[in-house]
Amino acid sequence: MNYHNITKDDMLNGDGLRVVLWVAGCTHQCPECQNPITWDLAGGLPFDEDAENELFEALKPDYVSGVTFSGGDPLHPFNQGEITRLAKKFKELEPKKTAWLYTGFSWENIKDLDIMKYIDVLVDGEFMADLKDNNLHWKGSANQRVIDVQKSLERDEIVLHEE
Repeated sequence: MNYHNITKDDMLNGDGLRVVLWVAGCTHQCPECQNPITWDLAGGLPFDEDAENELFEALKPDYVSGVTFSGGDPLHPFNQGEITRLAKKFKELEPKKTAWLYTGFSWENIKDLDIMKYIDVLVDGEFMADLKDNNLHWKGSANQRVIDVQKSLERDEIVLHEE
């Protein structure tokens, strides 16, 4: 898996102060995407041991609310295994912190993936420029949903995350 950046002290990609892992690779290629540089699977840098150490070190301080996986698309088939491993490790090391994940895939198509056991909040759906609204919280277009993953799995229906 390749990645473009590890952002620390981020307040835009989930609640609280977060660490964001921006992965490479996206087949959705939404028109007017804010991160087209992340579409290429071969772009960025290899996510190696040093990058993993940087990510988990940045997550240690008590003031950090959690991790956000974004990109590109963390659920691109090429990224899925590594992101699942990282999400599981995160939950083992930081059980009181939250894991958010942004994907262009819809909940209905990914809810049964193993990674969902480790994700607290999912922002799903492709970005649609004609539904863009800068006043939306944690999402770029009105079609996207901010889903409470664990409650949704428990109830077997979509439960939106409360702000």
